[in-house]
Amino acid sequence: MASEKKTERGIRIAIDRGGTFTDCVGNPGTGKMKDDVLIKLLSVDPSNYEDAPLEGIRRLLSTFSGKEIPRGAPLDTSKIESIRMGTTVATNALLERKGQDIAMVVTKGFKDCLEIGNQSRPNIFDLAIRKPEVLYKRVVEIDERFTLEDYAEDPERHETGAEPVGEAGKDVELVRGLSGEAVRILQRPSEEKIKAQLQEVYDSGLRSVAVCLMHGYTYPHHEALVGKLARDIGFEHVSLSHELMPMIKLVPRATSACADAYLTPAIKKYIKGFEAGFEGGLGTESVKREKGAKGARCEFMQSDGGLVDVDVFSGLRAILSGPAGGVVGYALTSYDPKTRIPVIGFDMGGTSTDVSRYGSGRYDHVFETTTAGVTIQSPQLDINTVAAGGGSRLFFRNGLFVVGPESASAHPGPACYRKGGPLTITDANLFLGRLLPDFFPKIFGKNEDEGLDAEASEKLFHELTDQINKEITKGSKENEMSLDEVAYGFIKIANETMTRPIRSLTEARGHDTSRHRLATFGGAGGQHAVAIAEALGISQILVHRYSSVLSAYGMALADVVDERQEPESKVWSDEGEVLKYLQNKMKDLKDKSIATLKDQGFDENQINFEEYLNMRYRGTESALMIIRPTKEEAEEAYDGDGWAFGKAFVKQHEQEFGFILPDRDIIVDDVRARGIGKTFEGLEKTVDQQLKEVKPKDLGKNEKQYDKRQVYFEGGRQETAIYRLEDIAVGDRIKGPAIIADGTQTIVVTPGASALLIDTHIVINIGESEGQDTKVNTKEVDPIMLSIFAHRFMAIAEQMGRALQKTSVSTNVKERLDYSCALFDSDGGLVANAPHLPVHLGSMSTCVKKQAEIWRGKLQKGDVLVSNHPMYGGTHLPDITVITPAFSGESIVFYVASRAHHADIGGILPGSMPPNSRELFQEGAAIKSEKLVSEGHFNEKRITELLHTEPAKWPGCSGTRCLADNINDLKAQVAANQKGINLIGALIGDYGEDVVQFYMRSIQDNAELSVRNLLKDVSKRFEGQDLSAVDYMDDGSPIKLKVTINAEKGEAIFDFEGTGPEVYGNTNAPEAVTYSAIIYCLRCLISEDIPLNQGCLKPIHVKIPKKSFLSPSDKAAVVGGNVLTSQRVTDVVLKAFHACAASQGDCNNLTFGFGGNLEGEEAVKGFGYYETIAGGSGAGPHWDGTNGVHTHMTNTRITDSEVFERRYPVLLREFSLRPGSGGAGQHRGGDGVIRDIEFRIPVQVSILSERRVYHPYGLEGGEDASCGLNLWVRKVPNASGSSDAHANGDAPNGIDGKVDVEDADKEKEEYRYVNLGGKNTASMQKGERIIIMTPGGGGWGNVGEESKANKHLWRDSKSSWRQGSVASRQAEAEASA
Repeated sequence: MASEKKTERGIRIAIDRGGTFTDCVGNPGTGKMKDDVLIKLLSVDPSNYEDAPLEGIRRLLSTFSGKEIPRGAPLDTSKIESIRMGTTVATNALLERKGQDIAMVVTKGFKDCLEIGNQSRPNIFDLAIRKPEVLYKRVVEIDERFTLEDYAEDPERHETGAEPVGEAGKDVELVRGLSGEAVRILQRPSEEKIKAQLQEVYDSGLRSVAVCLMHGYTYPHHEALVGKLARDIGFEHVSLSHELMPMIKLVPRATSACADAYLTPAIKKYIKGFEAGFEGGLGTESVKREKGAKGARCEFMQSDGGLVDVDVFSGLRAILSGPAGGVVGYALTSYDPKTRIPVIGFDMGGTSTDVSRYGSGRYDHVFETTTAGVTIQSPQLDINTVAAGGGSRLFFRNGLFVVGPESASAHPGPACYRKGGPLTITDANLFLGRLLPDFFPKIFGKNEDEGLDAEASEKLFHELTDQINKEITKGSKENEMSLDEVAYGFIKIANETMTRPIRSLTEARGHDTSRHRLATFGGAGGQHAVAIAEALGISQILVHRYSSVLSAYGMALADVVDERQEPESKVWSDEGEVLKYLQNKMKDLKDKSIATLKDQGFDENQINFEEYLNMRYRGTESALMIIRPTKEEAEEAYDGDGWAFGKAFVKQHEQEFGFILPDRDIIVDDVRARGIGKTFEGLEKTVDQQLKEVKPKDLGKNEKQYDKRQVYFEGGRQETAIYRLEDIAVGDRIKGPAIIADGTQTIVVTPGASALLIDTHIVINIGESEGQDTKVNTKEVDPIMLSIFAHRFMAIAEQMGRALQKTSVSTNVKERLDYSCALFDSDGGLVANAPHLPVHLGSMSTCVKKQAEIWRGKLQKGDVLVSNHPMYGGTHLPDITVITPAFSGESIVFYVASRAHHADIGGILPGSMPPNSRELFQEGAAIKSEKLVSEGHFNEKRITELLHTEPAKWPGCSGTRCLADNINDLKAQVAANQKGINLIGALIGDYGEDVVQFYMRSIQDNAELSVRNLLKDVSKRFEGQDLSAVDYMDDGSPIKLKVTINAEKGEAIFDFEGTGPEVYGNTNAPEAVTYSAIIYCLRCLISEDIPLNQGCLKPIHVKIPKKSFLSPSDKAAVVGGNVLTSQRVTDVVLKAFHACAASQGDCNNLTFGFGGNLEGEEAVKGFGYYETIAGGSGAGPHWDGTNGVHTHMTNTRITDSEVFERRYPVLLREFSLRPGSGGAGQHRGGDGVIRDIEFRIPVQVSILSERRVYHPYGLEGGEDASCGLNLWVRKVPNASGSSDAHANGDAPNGIDGKVDVEDADKEKEEYRYVNLGGKNTASMQKGERIIIMTPGGGGWGNVGEESKANKHLWRDSKSSWRQGSVASRQAEAEASA
């Protein structure tokens, strides 16, 4: 690899500075692995050296030069060809919130955009809602505004022509933005005013500023102006969002700009100190220097897996710097471009485990990820932290074995680290003999010279085993668990916890997990790799010889990259002008990259490109980043068309989502070029080449053994051979059970597996499973099996959910993830439910039970039922439930069901969510109980009648307005159910039907026990008194509750006697909704992760008075019951338990649109839009309420402000917090929000809301919160003849009174603020607005009392986790009620 000119300067150094250790790999210039020198040192060791990477380089240079370089002497760069580094400086600054203090500059009306975020809460069952803190200290709102002239949902597809920005005149109002869209400039910024605002910030001491203005990605001029003024004033760092990542979405782009401004100064400071240790300096500029000592090339690893010159390394791109090296390391050493076997990377460290995937010879990138609570928009490798690592803590809670997510971290560390730490996975491995103290560095104890303390681990396992046996055996010795069984139980649960997200990562992208290899690295990976691979069906594991320093080795192999991206909005075409235009745009980006890479010393023949278009079907948000096909792919699949992006998109869409939409346009959202300066020439030999050539030789019984130990495997301890890695030779094959170890890693080879040593790797082939040959006992509950089945049942429900999302077509299901999938026992009792939509929790079971009764003895294999009627366990009509029975012989053994929210099912208004419905028929199709599929035949004719024909027979009603979507989504629900049945079939195949049925019942008993314990605790707290509460709907209807607890049995009666009668409106709530609210409240009160199933309701007897509005007749309208009354029932239950003050108690359902098919008129093509809006959460005994967040029974995300304006004909004037709307108290309630929307064309607008009359209550002396208010800013004839076009009278408090008057005739019209009340619909004209001010949350405790809010407890145990595609899917799923 070393060329002639490199003889003088040959030394290559790669370093990964991690949290605990810094790893260094040096090569003298030969490029051969045998000449590499590896060094591992502590990242922080102030008594010996100031900076670990500098110390590592000093030691490497001393080794290569043969003479000791004294510490502190400047290092000579003349022999160094390159230094490459990955660093956790940015990640740590973000985690510990130790970056630079910054200010954020944003468009007027959006000062709180980052605090509100997407309005969802991170943990749906946490009453003390914890949102990550924002990074800025101050916000500056700039009075400037522009918007997009056209809108994507326009049925006419009108496109406004405009001149490109550069060619348009100075004061032109319409210009063409960078994305090709017409931009209307509404308000130009005033330089003088901005200067004054920025000067004030500068004078306050801040020196770093982030700028993000609405639609700055396509029209960056206003941002650029602010940036110039800030630099002129003297700000040291300015981050402009359009320069960092010119992609649509205000919130992630603003967060990214803030993260960059917050972190880059910290990185620059670190680099400055690092560079000071070298004689000639570092980086491209120092290498070009004519005079004096020349520097060395120095590159830093970015989050996208590419290196970048030290001079341009920035905070935003540094967040995954270290882990990215590991991905590059395993990808380039484990993947063979000829055999093309994809690889799953499994990096298990001390505090966390990272999982990623590499296939088809290229990295998987994602463009929106969350790290330390900060959502970043920037290309990053798709790395997911799935479960904490060796430091994960072990608990026995509510009869279940639980691993993590809490971690013992580095300090105090596991119990065996001699610092008094808790029990962890590391302790379990040590106790079972799977971790060998002889091979562990002796760095523990008072003087840091002792090894691991096995006795400390054993002592704590004794204590935990005693506790477990006490709980499960109730005093009898018969079923006691041994220490070994307990420790091994935790290992099994840890493995189960890790396999679930790995499946999610691969299967969500349409890949089969079992067709991968597992590449394991990181300190703890080798102890778990075989079990993980077995669970995933993977047959081969690769462990690189450098697996413990693979991140550093990855830096040595990585390429230098230059990423360029620009926004776009064109409709894809395989030929013609559009194609030429896109090709030219790509060429411009590539030319810029080539110039940058040449500047860094690359020749043109060393530069390659990956060319991408970010594409999606019109009307969807699921964009796919499509890479340009290679020459071979083009020949093979696309008739030699090298620019077949459209065909490649269709192919990938089908692979990932299971369907295509041939009649829809394909939109290009972004054009991206990734320039790659090649430095990695390829390995001498790939793994597959080595495996072909190697001649395996089985080692004899005692051959080359270092020692023997008794090590625990499934079933008991076995004598296990121990080998030192350095003692075995290439070609040696070791049969399990065995342990192979060196100073940095321990590899466990289980019985039935074998390990083969080749030049670069240890290859483990998995033979017979370590798993379940022993018959599982069904007489007594085994807590380990119970924990495993809890995971398995949840995993089945999750995989059903993934299948549904993948194959569904509508936006509601595919993108808003408004669905639930669940698994039920043979009586219809809930066993497991995912994703968790609180409002579906208890209600689906009511539905399945009802259908099971109706069809008892009448169902055949291949039958599928459908229902949505409120009297049959439905919630509201758009939620359609599809139920499939699973048979064993002639009898039904369990049911699976999926419930999805369909965007339209007919009724009086588009969207089937009318605010003023009085009868059920006005809300659309109502299906009591029908067969959707009969013995495998999908009954399309009957379902079309039910959804399309029958609803239209009612006065003023239409049938469904999107029948094709309904049918496609119903088919997707049927397919998801079938997936569930197949998975349970496999589970029964593994364990037997009796075992699966036994644990279905046991998992319900476990949840029942948790609720009984809760009720006993509550009874003790309230000294046996009954609990009671009452609250009111805005129409005055009371919801009254009395809870009587039997403390001895742990049972309770929830009696709603005194609740108001059925209403002639739509806030009637089917009984199923009350059950959902109760299950949700109980889960919040238990505040631990318990299985959510039918068992939760077994100790509860619910009495709902018939004919009340919580048990309405079968004709009553119910659409508001699901979204409004459910919130009030929750408020009442939590009030009775004195849990917290009221939250906003509302979903603020807003719909608008036009079009439809009214009888006797021609159908009008139009669009419909639906959103729910956040408010304040209630304060509690130890917490303040949270501002601008969704609470209790809903958690849907809001459409990003820029996407909102791109898709619909609206101008969002303001989306901010509503100061002072939360109730005052010892702990303050959260504030609601103000959402001010101006319509740019005439539309029908409807609002369905509550808490406009009755205030959200405070508790324990805390004050009530403000009510909500819905205003219509309406154009009316001018009564007084005044020419003032402002609204008549002053605008309400906190509202921008300025009104655009271009479309109002000043003499004849004026604007008025009209109160719409809580539930209304209105035809709004162009220029009119709706302003929704949402309620706050109530306060807790008397004003003036000292706050007890536990700020220090508000640290999420998962805060350091890297959240790639798996976590974002999970978060979306939990954010979609």
